[in-house]
Amino acid sequence: MTGNLDLALLIGSAVLLVAVAAVRFSTRLGLPSLLVYLALGVAIGEAGLGIRFDDAELTRTLGFCALIVVIAEGGLTARWSTLRPVLAVAATLATLGVAVSIVVVGAVLHVGLGLDWRLALLYGAVLSSTDAAAVFATLRRLRLPRRLVALLEAESGMNDAPVVLLVVLLSTTGFGAHPWWWEGLLLTYELGLGAAVGLLVGRAGQWLLGRAALPAAGLYPIAAVGLTVLAYAAAAVVHASGFLAVYVAGVVLGNARLPHRQAILGFADGLAWLAQIGLFVLLGLLVSPARLDDALLPAIVAGVALVFLARPLSVLVSTLPFGIAVRERLFLSWAGLRGAVPIVLATIPLSAGAPGAARLFDAVFVLVVIFTLVQTSTLAPVAARLRVTAPAEPAEIVVETAPLDRMGADLLQLEIPPGSRLAGVHLDELRLPVGAVVTLLLRDGTGSVPGPETRLKVGDSLLIVATAQVRDETERRLRAVGRRGRLARWFHEYGDGRAE
Repeated sequence: MTGNLDLALLIGSAVLLVAVAAVRFSTRLGLPSLLVYLALGVAIGEAGLGIRFDDAELTRTLGFCALIVVIAEGGLTARWSTLRPVLAVAATLATLGVAVSIVVVGAVLHVGLGLDWRLALLYGAVLSSTDAAAVFATLRRLRLPRRLVALLEAESGMNDAPVVLLVVLLSTTGFGAHPWWWEGLLLTYELGLGAAVGLLVGRAGQWLLGRAALPAAGLYPIAAVGLTVLAYAAAAVVHASGFLAVYVAGVVLGNARLPHRQAILGFADGLAWLAQIGLFVLLGLLVSPARLDDALLPAIVAGVALVFLARPLSVLVSTLPFGIAVRERLFLSWAGLRGAVPIVLATIPLSAGAPGAARLFDAVFVLVVIFTLVQTSTLAPVAARLRVTAPAEPAEIVVETAPLDRMGADLLQLEIPPGSRLAGVHLDELRLPVGAVVTLLLRDGTGSVPGPETRLKVGDSLLIVATAQVRDETERRLRAVGRRGRLARWFHEYGDGRAE
């Protein structure tokens, strides 16, 4: 027993370290890292090292756990100031757009390949969700307008919830037992209640973490991630959408003024990478390469229908009322990335024993590999051709907060990154509110107490003590100067997204 555990730990740690190293390798080559992870899973599977794994139920369970972490990280890192203007469009894409995509893909497969309607719609449902991990990892490397990135990220964070419900519905024997309007009401109930649960858990977590004096800084990230998992579980208990609850709770917590906020985001980012690595390797391990030849035709037909018909039509229908520019619509159509999420969704009918589920899983695996490689490698040229790229913006400063409970104050720490307009500003030009003072300047490894005439430079680290009453105002002022320089207020920049 101990020998088997040791061998499993040896293989697992080796795969993890290779996967971490592969991130740098894949970035240099311009390849999506998820393809490397899938290849690792295939390499240690039955076609490689000979490890046979065919437990679809366990894969589905672990896949859901991984998606919870990935969606939580996406919510925690989403800025409400950029998310709020695109919320209505994203919600429409995640609901109406999903419905259009399912119907179009299902109709093409029904007519073109002769699949029965239930299986054809199941293909459409599995493929209709954009992948949060793929979108977050890819778009953040491109220079795109913040609004466009926020729209794609919000859509990918929100559309998992309705898609999971539809895939489960289409995979069960009870499909068709109720009229369509009943299923529509059920879907609306689960999404609405899921959002409400996420909001409630997020607000409660914000209140608790903002007032609790935990004995160690490392407990705050654990508590924050634990709250997002709690949101999923609480929603699932009341038969609501757990994935939407996770995303909403993550957005609320990520935009709250929490102690050690940067540590929370760093911890969530690390957990999301670990979840992605484990998920992709597991999915690669589950697939049987010997069966993939038979899945090539349905994968290509479904992929072409998805990319050239379903996605453009769903974007057009969903964005028509919101005045989105034609160039942005075209980019949105091409940037609907598919990654591990469709493969995880394909394990639902596989574990339920739905007819045609094995071929569906293989086809989705093939489609994801081919179209991920094609789409991610062409996003930058397509963005440039459509002229939706954005100029480089001043680097956003990172403010870390630690509570000083006995003093009723907070300790703010920031480092001036390259490109920040804080560089060149004199200390007295920061115009910090009364109750906030810069207590220490660390430059080139040497600490000193700065004076009003001290001029800030790139790479400087500042320690600022602020009373609890002016902490938020202090952070907003620092962000505003970081974006616009000493004349931030002249440009109507207030550090909270209210910039003209």
